[in-house]
Amino acid sequence: MLVEVAGGIWSGSLALLADAGHMLTDTASLALAWLAARLSRRPADELRSYGYHRLQILAAFLNGVFFIFIVGWILYEAAHRLLQPQPVIGGVMLWVAVIGLVVNLLAFALLHRGHGHNLNLRAALLHVMGDLLGSLAAIVAAGVILLTGWYPVDPLLSVLVALLILVSAWRVVRQSTHILLEGTPPDVDVKRIREALCRQIPAVKDVHHVHAWSLTPDRPMLTLHVTIDEPANCRDVLVAVKRVLHDEFHITHSTVQVEPASCIDEITADETPA
Repeated sequence: MLVEVAGGIWSGSLALLADAGHMLTDTASLALAWLAARLSRRPADELRSYGYHRLQILAAFLNGVFFIFIVGWILYEAAHRLLQPQPVIGGVMLWVAVIGLVVNLLAFALLHRGHGHNLNLRAALLHVMGDLLGSLAAIVAAGVILLTGWYPVDPLLSVLVALLILVSAWRVVRQSTHILLEGTPPDVDVKRIREALCRQIPAVKDVHHVHAWSLTPDRPMLTLHVTIDEPANCRDVLVAVKRVLHDEFHITHSTVQVEPASCIDEITADETPA
């Protein structure tokens, strides 16, 4: 990072300065991601009955939002340099960018192995990917400047990289916001769950009050009510419902309210004095 700052100032390259600023934010962002991952392992307590898993989602959201602000700064600076082109020392820019590329490739390979469905690691991977693209853009820009002397290529490539990163940052922000707002997981189809339970369990007459959300992308949660025929055994129905949710929809944590006649909540609401 310090090498890119010095190289960016020396050569006058926006691509290098943008990448250096990005790496500075990465240092803080990766530290935040690591801290959130560590804290999320803490057990549940009386104040946080679900534990600390959401810290990873919060860290991903903050990383994504911060990244959007960085992209805004890059676009502003690029517009200024396009209006007022500045000379760039292509040789210095090239060597510094190559060093940055090697470092970023190593970091990207390490993070890519284990990101999976972990939104926090995906956000951290996004930062490193941005650095990687920034180094590649700087190498291309340096080559063009050395061969043609056309300086506007430096801010133009910075804009291209910034827009590519913005798309990925927006996806992380959108997904983390969806989870924080208790949105239904994208791979959970509430209609299919209703149909499967009614079709596969003869005693189930109706499925209602279905609410699905997730603590993290790989931890879906579900609550629902099932109305059953009165002669049916409540425990047997409950076991059957849990089995369908686990085997067909991969939901391991669910809360099921079994009702022998009609919805208890509706009966209670009707009996409540106006």
